[in-house]
Amino acid sequence: MAVKTLSVILGVTALATAVISQYRAAQATTQYPPLGQFVDVTGGQVHYVQEGSGPHLVLLHGAGGNLREWTFDLMNRLTDRYTVTAFDRPGLGYTDRVPGIATGLTATEGDSPQAQAAMLREAAEKIGITDPIVAGHSFGGIVSYAWAVAGLDENSPVNAKAIVSFAGVTMPWPGGLDRYYTVNGSAFGGVVTIPAISAFVPPSVVDSSIEATFAPQSAPAGYADHIGAGLTLRPSSMRANTRQVNTSRPHVVQLSQRYPELTLPIEILHGEEDTTVPIHIHAEEIAKIVPQVNTTRLPGVGHMPHHADPQAAISAIDRAALRAGLQP
Repeated sequence: MAVKTLSVILGVTALATAVISQYRAAQATTQYPPLGQFVDVTGGQVHYVQEGSGPHLVLLHGAGGNLREWTFDLMNRLTDRYTVTAFDRPGLGYTDRVPGIATGLTATEGDSPQAQAAMLREAAEKIGITDPIVAGHSFGGIVSYAWAVAGLDENSPVNAKAIVSFAGVTMPWPGGLDRYYTVNGSAFGGVVTIPAISAFVPPSVVDSSIEATFAPQSAPAGYADHIGAGLTLRPSSMRANTRQVNTSRPHVVQLSQRYPELTLPIEILHGEEDTTVPIHIHAEEIAKIVPQVNTTRLPGVGHMPHHADPQAAISAIDRAALRAGLQP
């Protein structure tokens, strides 16, 4: 009898968790609707915002984010001289997962940086992007490198003319990942912990997570309200994000083996106090194998250099454009 009672309690708890997480997800989509347009690609849709005029600049957000990362501030500083396109990466914001990837509760496969780049390159070509500067923050950084590496094997109008990395993932790292990713990227996480986090995590924990990402700086006023953290906490987005990060290292290894073939300009902006994507593991290591890397170090700055010093971010983009022969 006790076993049956426990089974009933667990079943009711699971049902309640699922209902609450679905309700909160619906709230998030109502509160933070799509900001831009959609383009059909093979197997799904890609959500993007495009503004401005001039040379094309593509912006790719980091892990757990969405294109609102760019519309909060930096994009508006660039549209006077660039055609700026910010994409939701696959599985995040309002962009679909990479076609053919398993998305079930117990699946563990992640959308690789290469597959994400392929999907976004197809979207870029369909909306008329040509010769872009591709800029990525954090996990968006490794997708920007994948975008450039794809151009080594494909003659396409969307091949990158330059890369700009804002604290971007670049090189293989020693050791494992944080337990947040290893647990939530597992089958257990997909079934148990992700629905629980989605349903019950309080706003205070979300705010603390955002502040930790910015440390030692503080998040700008209004950032948390603009970014739409509720979109990230949707179970589908959490599964996509944690699986992407949890399975990424072999793909980073594969990509890094081709970096020496790249000849395009690469500008890196990286905080010296970044503990999420440490400068000595990523920016410093790629500079040893790719001579055209130019790194701007920001003393005292953490993982959000484009917020800590927007002018330094703009200058990095402008240098990339100049080095690539593009006139903003």
